[in-house]
Amino acid sequence: MAKLEIRNLTFTYPLADKPALSDVTLTVDQAEFVVICGKSGCGKSTLLRQLKKNLIPYGEKEGSVLYRGHEIAELDDRMSTTDLGFVQQNPDNQLVTDKVWHELAFGLESLGLDNQTIRRKVAEMASFFDMQSWFRKGVAELSGGQKQLLNLASVMVMQPKVLILDEPTSQLDPIAAEEFLKTVYKINRDLGTTVIISEHRLENLIPMADRVIVMDQGRIIANDDPWNIGDFLAGESAEERHPMFYGMPSVMKIYSGCGGSKMKRGLKETAEGRHLAPLTIRDGRLWLEAVLGDPEEFTPKSPSPAASETSGVDVLRDPIITIKDLWHQYDRHSGEVLRGLNLEVREGELFCLMGGNGAGKSTTLKAVAGIIKPQRGTIHVDGLKVCKENTGKLMGKVMAMVPQNPQALFTEITVEEELAEALYDRKLAAEEVAKRVDAMLDTMEITHLRKSHPYDLSGGEQQRLALGKILLLEPKILLLDEPTKGLDPFFKITLAGIFRKLRDQGVTLFMVSHDVEFCAEYGDRCAMFFDGDVVSCGQAKEFFAGNSFYTTTANRIVRQWNDQLVTWEEVARWVEQNTTL
Repeated sequence: MAKLEIRNLTFTYPLADKPALSDVTLTVDQAEFVVICGKSGCGKSTLLRQLKKNLIPYGEKEGSVLYRGHEIAELDDRMSTTDLGFVQQNPDNQLVTDKVWHELAFGLESLGLDNQTIRRKVAEMASFFDMQSWFRKGVAELSGGQKQLLNLASVMVMQPKVLILDEPTSQLDPIAAEEFLKTVYKINRDLGTTVIISEHRLENLIPMADRVIVMDQGRIIANDDPWNIGDFLAGESAEERHPMFYGMPSVMKIYSGCGGSKMKRGLKETAEGRHLAPLTIRDGRLWLEAVLGDPEEFTPKSPSPAASETSGVDVLRDPIITIKDLWHQYDRHSGEVLRGLNLEVREGELFCLMGGNGAGKSTTLKAVAGIIKPQRGTIHVDGLKVCKENTGKLMGKVMAMVPQNPQALFTEITVEEELAEALYDRKLAAEEVAKRVDAMLDTMEITHLRKSHPYDLSGGEQQRLALGKILLLEPKILLLDEPTKGLDPFFKITLAGIFRKLRDQGVTLFMVSHDVEFCAEYGDRCAMFFDGDVVSCGQAKEFFAGNSFYTTTANRIVRQWNDQLVTWEEVARWVEQNTTL
């Protein structure tokens, strides 16, 4: 018997124009690792919430959702709690106590277990998750990654047979996200727990999956092993590509983009003679060696397509943000976050500041915005010195900032009112406000959410709303702290188009980001932040081509043959031109 079974499920939210789920049929077997993906709003979260009794949304439902042959909505509370674990998007939404150890014990206490059993289970789970060093810390002291690991451990301490995760890394930086997903994979492989996870970050997740399900407009459009999903999403041509193709691992996009199905040399082969498309960097390199030859003996037939490419921004443009000898520390007990920082951002460019967690990137943005006052150094923005006296002249008029937590901007009760609030000081006619709000809803692809409360949106949708609200201010300089966090892969392409239009209008974009692939493809200049200062800076393509580790997945795959290629599309074109087949 299947562990979970969904039969002809259709679900419609109250007052909705169309169903959120339409005739969904699905089975999940014991110990499977199933990945569900799709554009924002495709129905992923609605589907997953049908699998947890206390999270089933209110609305009109047809069909059946079964666990071991029983309707999930009719399971007794104890079985629902112990057998089916659920981890949500926002780490803070699931934490209920003030200490790590108590969070781990809370669920077991609710089940009425004796103290000795609780201590044993908590100790075992803390050891499994390697939490000893922060076991007695307060929850408020934890990083986002630690909070989400604590949520996962608090669920796993009850030993669920099925673990359901709804975009669990959407609020995490890439390093914390990768560690979190590795832990989920370990749970599946070592404990035999069935895993069903929805995600936008698929680079590391697809190779873990037994099965990948693609959703679109409330329906399942693909349900197959990961090797076949890439070919399905790629279609027969670039025009036929499904939007989720752009979220696949880079090696799958390279393979499909250069007609890889015709280049089967070097691929793994099943007993039935089926060739398995590459999923990992290792698979990709072995495949390229088969189709291009030994990198030590390789002679290219065609030059790198990146060789003639240059940034679209004039390198002689004047700086609009100038930072000189900037020092800052948050208190006397902590080290300096900024250590003699010198940096220039040019007018009309997309400048990407990258680096590890805690390096000082967000602190730099806050200093430019006047939110914090550094101990030493100067910042000039558009000819004005950033200081208390000039903050009112700069913020909201010359520059505006989208913070890392988009909820910091939300003050209203609906999405459309949130956008309208940005225009409050403009004294515009009601018709003009409505016109501009409608246009921004359309640009950010959230028109269908106009009556929703901002806090009810997914992480990616909140990010779009926050950006839309700031764009209505029409700033000359836009400060962006992790703007692609939580966005689906296809909307990132839309976002890049929005950024391109802004640059064409002369707007300067200063972006802090961990998103290497986005910065490499769309950035003008990129800089590496380390130990409180910038250690390298250059045109995006040159910057990433010059890095050995902090570079794109596509570059890591192909660099033995050509280290100047940075994006997957460049690699795909070049491989097709240079193949020995």
